[in-house]
Amino acid sequence: MTTTTTTRSLVLRAKRFDAFVATTPNNTTAKKWFGFQNFNHREQQRQQQRQRQRQQRQRRRRRGRIPTVECVVDDARTAAATPGASKKQHTVVMKFGGSSVADAERMKEVANIVLSFPEEMPVLVLSAMGKSTNNLLLCGEESLKCENAEDVSLMKPLLFVKTLHAETMDILNVDKDTRRDVNELLKKLEQVCMGVCLMQEVTPRTRAMLVSFGERMSTRIFASYLRSRGVNAKQYDAFEIGMVTSDDDIENGRVLPESYANLKQSLTLTDGAKPQISVVTGFLGKGENSGAISTLGRGGSDLTATVIGAALALEEVQVWKDVDGVLSADPREIDNTIPMPFLSFEEAQELAYFGAQVLHPQAMRPAMDDGSLRVRVKNSYDIRAPGTVIGHIDYNSSNGKSDDEAERIDDWLLTSIVRKKNVTMLDIVSTRMLGQYGFLAKVFAVLQNNGISVDVVATSEISVSLTLDPAKIWSRDLAQEELEKVQRELEDVGTARVAVSNGHSIVSLIGNLERNNEIMERAFKALKEAKVSVKMVSQGSSKCNISLLVDDAEGQKAVSAIHEEFFGRVGIGKKEHLPGM
Repeated sequence: MTTTTTTRSLVLRAKRFDAFVATTPNNTTAKKWFGFQNFNHREQQRQQQRQRQRQQRQRRRRRGRIPTVECVVDDARTAAATPGASKKQHTVVMKFGGSSVADAERMKEVANIVLSFPEEMPVLVLSAMGKSTNNLLLCGEESLKCENAEDVSLMKPLLFVKTLHAETMDILNVDKDTRRDVNELLKKLEQVCMGVCLMQEVTPRTRAMLVSFGERMSTRIFASYLRSRGVNAKQYDAFEIGMVTSDDDIENGRVLPESYANLKQSLTLTDGAKPQISVVTGFLGKGENSGAISTLGRGGSDLTATVIGAALALEEVQVWKDVDGVLSADPREIDNTIPMPFLSFEEAQELAYFGAQVLHPQAMRPAMDDGSLRVRVKNSYDIRAPGTVIGHIDYNSSNGKSDDEAERIDDWLLTSIVRKKNVTMLDIVSTRMLGQYGFLAKVFAVLQNNGISVDVVATSEISVSLTLDPAKIWSRDLAQEELEKVQRELEDVGTARVAVSNGHSIVSLIGNLERNNEIMERAFKALKEAKVSVKMVSQGSSKCNISLLVDDAEGQKAVSAIHEEFFGRVGIGKKEHLPGM
């Protein structure tokens, strides 16, 4: 962490430094000192305090937990001005996930990030705190096992949710109105659980209601904390300000077109209004006809952020994570990964589908449909790093680049390499395919009837090879009995012979497929040297993805070899990696 040297006295500089340290994780001693003692202690006491803080900071640095955020004084006596004081309307959407607001200390860090950009007037989209969503779903399941109200009140998931939010409100010293509102929500949560206990049923509508409590409480607490720091902040439930969804699937609601006009009307500030940070629940909507609370499915908070960005005609939506944007490979498996300065929406969709933690493809649709909206993935531990821009390619510009794509180097090949594990492959061979029509339609009809998604397809005159999504409808692994049932049904299609094999990995090469010959040549050269066998090859219709199927046991070795070939070359006189050349 660095601070700007000023002409202030040593005492004032120590005050700013120690106030920031008080907001870092697990610093109970510094937090207690900052909250309950004055700054005009004797110099000896200050030196002892700073020594303890240095020791704690060194321990946290070894664990990689020191965020490099600029100093923002967390002190009610030093009120922060509301960001965007010179703006008339919101300028950016900032989305923070559950790990970013997991507890009181993380919420303080998020507030520091927001206040470090005084030139922006953001809309904040927040997820539920930490593991709240999982525990709220468990509340519904555990309620089915309860026999009376006392059993419900003693459920561990319910106690976890209550304790987490109560402790967070105590630490952040939220105002009385917020405390009352959150306690009312906790009381209603317990009543819903009691209803499940009595009815012995958890419907999709009930599950949507249960998980909604997480975002509704986290946003109220965070908005209150911002107000305690002197910021004009207002909380909004997305389902109350116009996020309308279809009723056909209450847990995976489709955002309807009228949502955009509704959100624009609700979040546009009136003439002469004071600057304001709007804190909005992610993941939630309201059924079009039922009026019931709905959820937006996987990636729902990201989708909320991009819908709001498009509704307000903003230029940028920021998604804050704990890495420097989108990396060239999974850093948990590959050393020396590098951040990518730019991704097209098509590339980002392919990466997301094949397992990279970018954005869910559904969440990118509003930005893709809006010609001027881009998404930037930022690092909450290095707030001044540029991150990765996910944006549009302007094929009509003089150099074939949009403003978003300006940072991408000219001579690029690959953007990223991503691996999807635990993939099942079906090899279907039938002489009836030869010169016939309708065979593939029957194959995919069988898969559709069993609710199974296909990843990659390769065909010849008499055979077709398919890889199956390892998570059926994103939720559970394909059971062996399901696979056997699918195999029998496929064998009945045109007297086919079907072979099922498990334990594969899809290695997807995302990049500039206008140069696919060079990509394939170098990739197979690297795999040959690494002694990795490729079982299947497919080029995606998006024209930015080549997928290779290998055994799981060789998956990491395959990614490492290809990454070394494209990203691991060291330039003359340079120590850094060259991006995708």
